[in-house]
Amino acid sequence: MSGLSHLDAGGRARMVDVSAKDSTVRTARAEGRLRCAGATLDAVNEGRAPKGAVVQTAELAGVMAAKRTAELIPLCHPLGLTKIEVAIEIDQAMPGFAIGAEVRTVGQTGVEMEALTAVSVACLTLFDMLKAVDRTMVIEGVRVVEKSGGRSGSWATA
Repeated sequence: MSGLSHLDAGGRARMVDVSAKDSTVRTARAEGRLRCAGATLDAVNEGRAPKGAVVQTAELAGVMAAKRTAELIPLCHPLGLTKIEVAIEIDQAMPGFAIGAEVRTVGQTGVEMEALTAVSVACLTLFDMLKAVDRTMVIEGVRVVEKSGGRSGSWATA
């Protein structure tokens, strides 16, 4: 257990001390999908979704969620975020929605959890707003696709 950064020598959960780390610009991008019926996309495109502006509401929910990540995930550091962007695209070929988030800070720890939280809550909001018209929806593929900054450097998925 000593190799796990969120456990102390006695096996108790703890927030990692990042005070000795340098503050750097840290960015993370995450993505996810909400698959749904083609008729559901038609309802959204034609403004017939029963709960209104589905895409815009879900994007805003994702931004709000990223700001509250430390309240939701135990041992996650509260961060001063300098950028949160959530974008939802309708994908007729899927059919469904492609959700992406980019989060940035200048600090001592990364923003992967904030990007994942933004995407997850945007997906959940879409689901909530469309569940009355589509019970076949599936949330899938939520993952970090890119990260930069910090001691471990930058990486991106292929």
